[in-house]
Amino acid sequence: MSTPLDTDVVVVGGGPVGLACAIESRLAGLDVVVVEPRTGSVDKACGEGLMPGALAALGRLGVDPPGHPLAGISYRRGAHHADHRFRGTPGRGVRRTTLHDALRERADELGARRVTARVDRVEQTPDGVEVAGVRARRLLACDGLHSTVRRLTGLEVTARRSGVLAPVRRFGLRRHFHVRSWTDLVEVHWGRAVEAYVTPVSDDLVGVALLGPAGVDFATALATFPELVARLDGAEPAGPVRGAGPLRQRTLRRTSGAVRLVGDASGYVDALTGEGLRVGLAQAAAAVRHLDDPAAYERSWAQATRGYRVLTTGLVAWATSPARGAIVPVARTSPRLYGTIVEALAR
Repeated sequence: MSTPLDTDVVVVGGGPVGLACAIESRLAGLDVVVVEPRTGSVDKACGEGLMPGALAALGRLGVDPPGHPLAGISYRRGAHHADHRFRGTPGRGVRRTTLHDALRERADELGARRVTARVDRVEQTPDGVEVAGVRARRLLACDGLHSTVRRLTGLEVTARRSGVLAPVRRFGLRRHFHVRSWTDLVEVHWGRAVEAYVTPVSDDLVGVALLGPAGVDFATALATFPELVARLDGAEPAGPVRGAGPLRQRTLRRTSGAVRLVGDASGYVDALTGEGLRVGLAQAAAAVRHLDDPAAYERSWAQATRGYRVLTTGLVAWATSPARGAIVPVARTSPRLYGTIVEALAR
């Protein structure tokens, strides 16, 4: 005799993508439980720039977080810069905690349930799966870059298992500063080995995220960008430095029995293009739409991530090569190519 199930879907991970999965489940008429060990607003190191495509996806979920309008992207190196403004609707700089709160409120409004627990075991059964004492028909693993579910279900690709040379390990750091926003663009400052991403998230709060190799010290790296040093002169930090990484994560596949990997847990290239949330939201929709068809989810996952993986892999290869210094000059002399890339990110 089968054991009665507690819910249709259990979501492991209560970050933005996990909450999006919960919202998608409820909109599809499914009962859902979100398992997350942290309470309150969940923060993480990220650029916090929502491209127009991500805002549109949030709007479809009934979520519209407040923030600072973003009109485009500016690549900058020293005295040189290349700007491109979005042709359609603007993006928005949104504090990660603000985004999380808006998604959580929407999930609660729709009747998603939450369990405060840490997942350290995944037990698949003939009827579905059990984690943290919750029995469900399907599990959507949205537990981030270092997904426990991915590891427990044998879907993680390690350097040993891949049999190929490990890529350059890149990490992210982020800090906010109390300073009046000086731009309506996401500024990407290219240094010798580190990029600095500047995103206004309100009229008087700016986030600065640094991406680079292991061992980067935030203050030391920031000091190598004279334009930013001048802009932030006298500005008080708003909170601590937060870090994330290594960013590159690979998976054997995205499904195992009743388990589906979604968002960063399903594989990640780099934060360089700022597409993580848009891609994660597309995966959340696909995971719920194809809840009982793993092959269809794999196809939808590949389709939703193909552009991101190709573009980001290429840009990271360029950014970590001896030709790194040519990125801004090429963007300036080839505005059509640069605009095409930016518009691809905005979708």
